[in-house]
Amino acid sequence: MHPDVTLNLLALALATVTSVACGLLVRRVAPSIGAVVPPRNDRWHSTPTPTMGGVAIAAGAIAGFAVILAAPSLLDYSAPWLPVFVAAVGMFVVGFFDDRLQLSPLAKLVSSLAIGAFFVFALAVAEPEGALPWWFTLFGTVWFAGICHAMNLLDNMDGLAAGVGLIAAAFLAWLLGEALGPTLVVLLAALAGAQLGFLYWNRPPARMFMGDCGSLFIGSILAGSSLVPLFHSTRLTFVGPFVPVVLILVVPLFDTSFVLVLRRLAGRRASKGGTDHVSHRLVSLGFSERSAVRILYLLGFIGGATALLVTGRYALEATLPVLAVFGVVVTLLGVFLARVPAYNSEAFIALQKSSFAPFLKDLAFKWHAGQVMLDMVLITISYYGAYRLRFDNEALVTFIPYFTATLPVVLGCQLAGLYVSGLYQRSWETFGLRDLAATARGILLGILLYSLPASYLYRSVGFSYGVTIIHALLLSFAVVATRVSFRLMNLVASTRNKRSRRVLVYGAGAFGQLLVREMRANPDWQMNPVAFIDDDPMKAHRWINGVPVRGALAQLEAALHRYSIDEVILSSPSINGHVEQQIRDVCAAIQRPVKRLNMRIQ
Repeated sequence: MHPDVTLNLLALALATVTSVACGLLVRRVAPSIGAVVPPRNDRWHSTPTPTMGGVAIAAGAIAGFAVILAAPSLLDYSAPWLPVFVAAVGMFVVGFFDDRLQLSPLAKLVSSLAIGAFFVFALAVAEPEGALPWWFTLFGTVWFAGICHAMNLLDNMDGLAAGVGLIAAAFLAWLLGEALGPTLVVLLAALAGAQLGFLYWNRPPARMFMGDCGSLFIGSILAGSSLVPLFHSTRLTFVGPFVPVVLILVVPLFDTSFVLVLRRLAGRRASKGGTDHVSHRLVSLGFSERSAVRILYLLGFIGGATALLVTGRYALEATLPVLAVFGVVVTLLGVFLARVPAYNSEAFIALQKSSFAPFLKDLAFKWHAGQVMLDMVLITISYYGAYRLRFDNEALVTFIPYFTATLPVVLGCQLAGLYVSGLYQRSWETFGLRDLAATARGILLGILLYSLPASYLYRSVGFSYGVTIIHALLLSFAVVATRVSFRLMNLVASTRNKRSRRVLVYGAGAFGQLLVREMRANPDWQMNPVAFIDDDPMKAHRWINGVPVRGALAQLEAALHRYSIDEVILSSPSINGHVEQQIRDVCAAIQRPVKRLNMRIQ
């Protein structure tokens, strides 16, 4: 095993053990010094919980980092690891005083900016001849403070900040290790181990919080490490080191931007706490706290995996479609979650009363300009992707100028085709088969509009029918995927909703299918259709509207037990007499209510 790998693993293990042990000590001492967070309306926990867990994180990270003493060659005090370490200690002190004395938001902001400014000074060349541009200093200072406070804001649910910070530290050390240097990689490994150990105490339900001393300490190391490649030379094969950094830190950046924008629209102070973060809105959708945290873990992994792609041996042009797709996905997720009421939060109520409410509500459904801008991105990605798939190496170099030359025409024709097809008058929430037909008509019309003149102008030299076909397929998939994304997210949320009653629908005919669709379209009903029972043998063991048919009347009792059914609904008037009585008898024996769907037009 390579010596550097051994050192990193040793730092990880030592930091983990130290963090767990110090966590036990902090948890016992915290109540005696009043370091306990009581339940509050603007916070998520419901029981008094010890805090100051950041002491355990810092102790674990420092203990793990101490393994560099076994490798004196790594103790280069002119290397960038020293400013990162000193800045982290400084932010830990700021967080410690905030936990004990409750510093004002302004005091914390000024402190983080001051420490960030000195950190940038330590990284940059002090001599005037080699000084960096002024905007490097300004950006670096603001970035340092921003990431510190982003991690502080992210500490809003059990296990979230520590887990996301662990993922970010691991990807930074792995992907940017060459630019960071071996000593800083050891520090990141130690930080990852410290957070891993702290998760023993902070996983849901948390037995200890990290406090501001923990979140600011984590944020400062991540922020400082992410700035090092900007201020020092790197061999990375893309336009700049900040592309993977943003991807790796996507969760804290996304959550902070999301909260600040919505609080601003709602007329609330950005510094005022609340249960209106991304994680809270996921819980409002029906996910459990553990599932909400895991979803954001997954987003962090996807961001890191995307960073892995863009740091590979690919040209910038080859990675742009990947970055664009990732950006579209995160944007759609943000728009979808912005429409979800925050759990027990005044922010959503205030937002609905603000003058921005119609804009936010209709952003994805009636705000046509937003849809057109999205489709412009999708058309460009699809068209470029078609060239990348159709041509390789020298052929791509030959044909890529035709992509640049024809892109404006393709954009204009495709947008015109989608508009004429009526796609922009259709709702995303009810996107179905008829909307698929409109999408196909629009894309086909757009292809015809630009293919005929393009084939005449470029004849057999620059026009490729293969590119046209691939572009049509990619664009069709992209347009449909974006339009059905909200419907799919609603479906996933409704099926995962822990507060919904699990419903068995008796009768998989037209009324039963209508009932299932209404349950999924109306989250306020808090009903989750999990199974059909139908006496038609032709429907047995089939899936209808995404719900399985689990047999006939003879299988009713087994289905009630197997799928933990809370109630049964009779969907059709034809279910009556002896059959209805048998159903009610079976349900009464295990104390399950039976209801009937009644539909009348008066």
